[in-house]
Amino acid sequence: MKKFKKFYIEITSICNLSCSFCPPTKRQANFIKVDAFTNTLDQIKGHAEYIYFHVKGEPMLHPKIDELLDISHQKGFKVNLTSNGTLLHKAKSKILGKPALRQINFSLHSFDGHEGSVDKEGYVTSVLDFAKEAVATSDILISLRLWNLTQDNTTNLENDRNREILEKIEKAFDLDYKIEEHFVRGKGIKIADRIYLNHEEEFVWPDLKEKEDESKGFCHALRNQAGVLVDGTVIPCCLDGEGVINLGNINKTPFSEIIEGERATKLYDGFSRREVVEELCRKCGYRQRFNN
Repeated sequence: MKKFKKFYIEITSICNLSCSFCPPTKRQANFIKVDAFTNTLDQIKGHAEYIYFHVKGEPMLHPKIDELLDISHQKGFKVNLTSNGTLLHKAKSKILGKPALRQINFSLHSFDGHEGSVDKEGYVTSVLDFAKEAVATSDILISLRLWNLTQDNTTNLENDRNREILEKIEKAFDLDYKIEEHFVRGKGIKIADRIYLNHEEEFVWPDLKEKEDESKGFCHALRNQAGVLVDGTVIPCCLDGEGVINLGNINKTPFSEIIEGERATKLYDGFSRREVVEELCRKCGYRQRFNN
């Protein structure tokens, strides 16, 4: 049985923001139904222990996120959330204290990435207050993400949009140093017990319109990770936000059969030979990180 370190379940394709770094999905707006979610967990049982409520969409928009977390716990899964954090005032009571919840990643760069964002201080304060409360009342991990560095910004975080946020973090946690002083590219900084700051280059989603590379290399797709979109489409990794590499539908075909199917096998075996068989993978800049 193939096992994955990460399994992504998109519980909604809907987001309340429209960020410059995240192209809007062309798929139908949808929320996963409780029975479909339960069926998905039953099918991936044994294939994964850690599930991620994320591909596209904002998970805290899901009206039954509390129920999905409870079901995850009942079936023995640990859950990671990736959120922009703007809906904590509505979702906090539904997620805080849920035993299935292992980690929340807050994309703080979404504030500047969304043109209509207002009240940065209130937004950051809300996220940081939640982080403090969450770690004080549970074993949860918190990752504060600033994924908006440019390629030439390789040594520091000193730009206006980040310094303002960093100052708020430093003040909230009484840090006696500037975060930039501890910046090591590709590594997180421990801000407090179970609270970390992670910073990376601005993420670029792979797109069929992009230029194709030399078709050689490796990726962890279908090795370390797999996922399923809100409509049941199984994808090889979390970067296939439009389901271009459609391996099958979990609501029609058992997951165990889908990942052993012809298309999945060709992709997996191709990467074993360091050959990139899927067009979308040949246009994925993130894959290049594994080829150095």
